[in-house]
Amino acid sequence: MNAKSIAEETYVLSMNVEDILFEGAWEIPNGVSINSYIIKGEKTAVIDGFCGWDGAPETLFTLLSQININPESIEYLIINHMEPDHSGWIEKFKLINPNFKILCSKKAQDLLAAFYGQTENITCVKDGDTVDLGDGHVLSFTEIPNVHWPDTIATLDTATGTLFSCDAFGGFGKIGSSIFADDLDENELKKYEVDTIRYFSNILGTFSPQAKKAVLKCENLPVKMIAPGHGYIWREPGLIMDAYSKYADYQKGPAKEEITLVWSSMYGMTEKAVQFAVKVLESQNIKFHIHQVPEDSWGTVITSAWTSTGLILAMPTYEFKMFPPMASTLEEMGKKKIQNRKVFSFGSYGWSGGAQKELAEITTRLGMNWDFVEPVEFLGAPGEEELQKIENGIIALVNEVKALCSNNK
Repeated sequence: MNAKSIAEETYVLSMNVEDILFEGAWEIPNGVSINSYIIKGEKTAVIDGFCGWDGAPETLFTLLSQININPESIEYLIINHMEPDHSGWIEKFKLINPNFKILCSKKAQDLLAAFYGQTENITCVKDGDTVDLGDGHVLSFTEIPNVHWPDTIATLDTATGTLFSCDAFGGFGKIGSSIFADDLDENELKKYEVDTIRYFSNILGTFSPQAKKAVLKCENLPVKMIAPGHGYIWREPGLIMDAYSKYADYQKGPAKEEITLVWSSMYGMTEKAVQFAVKVLESQNIKFHIHQVPEDSWGTVITSAWTSTGLILAMPTYEFKMFPPMASTLEEMGKKKIQNRKVFSFGSYGWSGGAQKELAEITTRLGMNWDFVEPVEFLGAPGEEELQKIENGIIALVNEVKALCSNNK
């Protein structure tokens, strides 16, 4: 971790993290950065904490000495969002500087007391409130609740036009030698876009309507640069704002002209049908993703499903219901509110069917509003008749996806 200048008297402290489950649940195959920021006016403010600080005073003194800041001179701690990856350092920092003042939303104030016993020197801010750090650095606050916690605010430094947006406009993926997105080449940007979609769908997806509102709200601010709590800084803020608006719209669809095939198989009989289905998809001139569960995680499946207008579900019946890994994956897709998809399903059974019945129950209960092509269930291994029905179902699905996406252009 080190400090880098990103604007006049403004610094980022960024640390890459990998080999963990984000929020204890989500795989991050390419890691994630945790960013915090410092503004040095006549008064000094820290925004979203000292990420990666190990709690040792000497470590913090060394880090801040790089930018000529004494930790004891820090007057304000701005808490945009109370999730512990942005606030967990507060208790340790109190041992160095017990006199800091906290600026946060009213809902964050309640969490400060519950999480860390912090009840003093707290000022609650709301839309349009400001604080003057001196040297022209006037901070203005904007409430963006449920992106993705209800306490979230964004902080704009009117001197530099930098919007410190916390979880909004962030992405997964480790930061390289530069902190700025516009320093990435075309291939690096494409890779980061996948990580950003993964971040949005896994972390913010449930709150897509609120994310859309946040975009509209922030577009009306005089923003020149977006500095999120995770991922790269955007010196072309319109790019990430437009991307986030699009990702939010994918929740209710239509999304891209893509299909995601999610499958599982106990003894290889459903897998035979999947192998055939892949050949059919390859002949249809449409982009598709394939995920086997439980080998592929919820987060991986959700990332692909988020951008796909069509889904193919291949799952066997297990004890009168759907194979459990498929059922749990679909439950999570429902909780993320992946809605209005075009869907085709098929699968094998032994002594009894039941997978299709549970599929209908899950999608109805979670209000997913999926539009189904006629499903195909088969006893044991698929025969020629079942394979022909599967081919017909896939072709029908592809045609529906293409038509819907074409009409939406």
